[in-house]
Amino acid sequence: SPAGMVLSVLVILLLAVLYEAVKMGKAVLLRRALLALPRSLSQEALTEPQEGDSDPAQGSPSLMAFPISFPRWFWFHVGQTLFHVVQVVLGYMVMLAVMSYNAWIFLGAIAGSTLGYFM
Repeated sequence: SPAGMVLSVLVILLLAVLYEAVKMGKAVLLRRALLALPRSLSQEALTEPQEGDSDPAQGSPSLMAFPISFPRWFWFHVGQTLFHVVQVVLGYMVMLAVMSYNAWIFLGAIAGSTLGYFM
């Protein structure tokens, strides 16, 4: 039906916009993660507690190798991983819709991608 086709095109358009938004969110998170990395990427810099943190196991090298609280850059990496999973799922959904070989669905995907990138 024509209403079903219009609804399908709008859903694909919104999925493509969401795909582009997630892609941009992932880039912003990457920039924040790079700023959160320590200046030196040596093992000592990654496992040392920040200034002002109290760590009862400072003298024990075996306990320092596994910090109790993860550093900020680790949580940014977890966020990037989740964004990547969402981006891949959305990308495959849009690709599957385009592979229906319907011209209107294809144009909806292109328009949504364009609109999402523009925003």
